[in-house]
Amino acid sequence: MPRQYQLHSRSNRETSGIDYQKELNEQQYAAVCSPPGPALVIAGAGSGKTRTLTYRVAYLLDQGVDPQKLLLLTFTNKAAREMLERVNELVARDLSGLWSGTFHSIGNRILRRHAEEVGLTRSFSIMDRDDQKSIVSTIIKECKIELNQRKFPKADVLISAFSLCDNTGADLEEVLQCRYPYFEDWIEEISEVRRRYQERKLESNSVDFDDLLLLPLRLLKDNEDLLKLYQERFQYLLVDEYQDTNFVQCELIDLLALPKKSLMVVGDDAQSIYSWRGADMDNILSFPEKYPDAQVFKIETNYRSVPEVLNLSNAAISANAKQFKKELKAFRQSGSMIPALVAVEDPRTQAEFVAQRIQDLQEEDVDLGEIAILYRAHHQSLEVQMELASRGLPFEITSGLRFFEQAHVKDVAAFLRFVVNPKDEVSYKRMCSLLPGVGAATAQKLWKAWLKTDLSNSQSPPLSFSDQMLSFSVPAKAKSDWEQLCYTLDELVIDGGFAHPSSMIRSVMEGVYDEFMRISFENYEYRRQDLEQLATYSEGFDDILELLAQLSLMSSVDVDVQAQSGQDQQIVLSSIHQAKGLEWKIVFLVWMTDGMFPNGRILESDDIDMFEEERRLFYVALTRSKDQLYLIYPQINPKSYSGDVITRPSRFLDDCPEEMLEAWEVGSVW
Repeated sequence: MPRQYQLHSRSNRETSGIDYQKELNEQQYAAVCSPPGPALVIAGAGSGKTRTLTYRVAYLLDQGVDPQKLLLLTFTNKAAREMLERVNELVARDLSGLWSGTFHSIGNRILRRHAEEVGLTRSFSIMDRDDQKSIVSTIIKECKIELNQRKFPKADVLISAFSLCDNTGADLEEVLQCRYPYFEDWIEEISEVRRRYQERKLESNSVDFDDLLLLPLRLLKDNEDLLKLYQERFQYLLVDEYQDTNFVQCELIDLLALPKKSLMVVGDDAQSIYSWRGADMDNILSFPEKYPDAQVFKIETNYRSVPEVLNLSNAAISANAKQFKKELKAFRQSGSMIPALVAVEDPRTQAEFVAQRIQDLQEEDVDLGEIAILYRAHHQSLEVQMELASRGLPFEITSGLRFFEQAHVKDVAAFLRFVVNPKDEVSYKRMCSLLPGVGAATAQKLWKAWLKTDLSNSQSPPLSFSDQMLSFSVPAKAKSDWEQLCYTLDELVIDGGFAHPSSMIRSVMEGVYDEFMRISFENYEYRRQDLEQLATYSEGFDDILELLAQLSLMSSVDVDVQAQSGQDQQIVLSSIHQAKGLEWKIVFLVWMTDGMFPNGRILESDDIDMFEEERRLFYVALTRSKDQLYLIYPQINPKSYSGDVITRPSRFLDDCPEEMLEAWEVGSVW
């Protein structure tokens, strides 16, 4: 047995001279200056989580810890850079030996060093989404899958399913059953595609994003000497946003921390909102059980929000059973208003209220960049986008493209544009290109065939498109879809005129486009909701030409508004998921009705965990506000099939005491 010899830290080492007790509040100080060992830091919203982690790194360096013994894991490279920059400002040390970055970037560094162990070379390529789609699409063709009347999912959907398997540890059949039940009949074929995909990556010396976690984990589990090497290297682990870790990330952390267990994880279980992409909140909830000697610190002083907003947030999350109980306390003094609960007549009135109130705030010298409009799902921003644009109020969208720029919205609009304008070549080709086996060349041939008909120069809607279009030559695999497309076009015209705009949109969805979305988009449900919202919005238009004009004008209005504003100060429109980690002085939370928020799919489910995550999402939305908060709900939601639907205010509001909200009633002055 070898003799043990310990090196002592040099007594003349330089320290930062930081007065930690003065710089930190009592709870932050307790966490930052805690002795080595497992530690869980529950850092509430706006409580200085980044400050705590930064000072923890500085404190360890001041205790003589070699920077090379530290590993800092984050979820964004930006977060890692910001923390190291702050540490550099606090401690005059060379930090080049400190490993910090996202789980994937650290995984990449490990994999580059030992690629041969998993059958790769150190020059392996990292595929992006387009690379993955290209390989999977090729494999699907090679498999020569017999389609018959069933449609096989496209590469994008399969890649998302494979990724979910990788990040959750679930098998493919389980993922399909839970997330893509309409593809369960394809389990054998999809399994074969996945098997060949794994082989093809190895053959091409390539990895995908998920492999940057899976392969390093396999390396460490299969090679005891290698594991010991990295366990000795990383004796102090710090993990940010621990509530967002998935199955693979958690296992990687536990392996590296195993010998000394000097592991500090920081997060907030109340902000765990990403289970749909593989995050597992049980990782943070079970930490004290996994590490029985762990210290648990709670940081509960909020520096962001006024007490009125914070008290409401505390009340909203208190109903959740699965959580570390905490009570955030406001550092700031009382604000100018109690959070507003605003009842409006319908979605249009909601948009008008938001826009007019923003103009009021402008007159009070509030910068537009300090204002955010948040929503549960992207389609809920439709009316607001239109209203802001019509008033010349500049805005940016962080939750995706502007509503009318999204591919699925433009696809459906192509049908309407073509029926209205038979000379619209771009819309016709876009419509045709949705069919299997129809590329640019075939779309051009179909356009030439259309020009030969007398309908292409018609000044009025034809009685039937199918009479002539069914005779066009299309690829064999597109024949049944082409027939359905032609009959769908027929439905858009009634008695020599156009059907109602909302009916036209629903006809396209039900006729051809819904199935296309299922096989083409991994977020099918959200895209369908977008189109349903567009159909509902179209109820307000009797003339299809007027609706199409509005859709077209959105782009030019947007450009003009942005040009005038110089894009310096813009209102932010964002889904709540995208808003996590951000803050604004003024927050408008729209569509606070059952079915919208909480989401209708979750209300129909009996899954308590899903419902509690939805409430955590509500909590995240509330805690984005620093000064003013508006919770808005339309009392009527127009529906074409069943008439206007009277809505129920979100059941999340039931957990909010009446005295914490000020009721606003919105009326019109003519």
